[in-house]
Amino acid sequence: MPTKQIELAREIVPTARRVGLLTNMNDPKGPPQVGDLKAACGALSLSVVEADASTVKDIPNALAALASGEVDVAVVLQTNLLLNMSEQIGAIALEKQLPTVFGYREHVIHGGLVSYGVDLRWCYRRAGYFVDKILRGVRPGDLPIEFPAELWLAANLKTARALGVTVPAGLLARADEVIE
Repeated sequence: MPTKQIELAREIVPTARRVGLLTNMNDPKGPPQVGDLKAACGALSLSVVEADASTVKDIPNALAALASGEVDVAVVLQTNLLLNMSEQIGAIALEKQLPTVFGYREHVIHGGLVSYGVDLRWCYRRAGYFVDKILRGVRPGDLPIEFPAELWLAANLKTARALGVTVPAGLLARADEVIE
């Protein structure tokens, strides 16, 4: 997914040369994503600026650092803290005029520009399925590990207009959800 997120960033801001990463290195999911995103940027000769937000209080300063670092577009990592703070991140990114790419549609619903990744609603439904199996006596170790077969692309046109960004028609045609 990191490669796809960088491709989306370039599709939205074709002139992008500097990509910002809003990281959360305290979350175990953070460091592997940073490595993958840096590799994807390196393959496209894009420079990377990182700003870490390991606590809620770090988010405003991290986004300000990305904006002052003159990044063309920012990618927000898929971590629990950054997901829980999606409204705050969306509002600050808009205030800083920072186009953003996310991994969860929840960010786009709360003002982010675009997202590509797992649809958490699917995850929640599957969690219910597994809880039911366990309550019916199936040992958790006997249950399969699942990864969603479909990924979700969402775009927020209201945010795009506020940022002065034109979302390409091809992206809109591929989108699973477009927020007006």
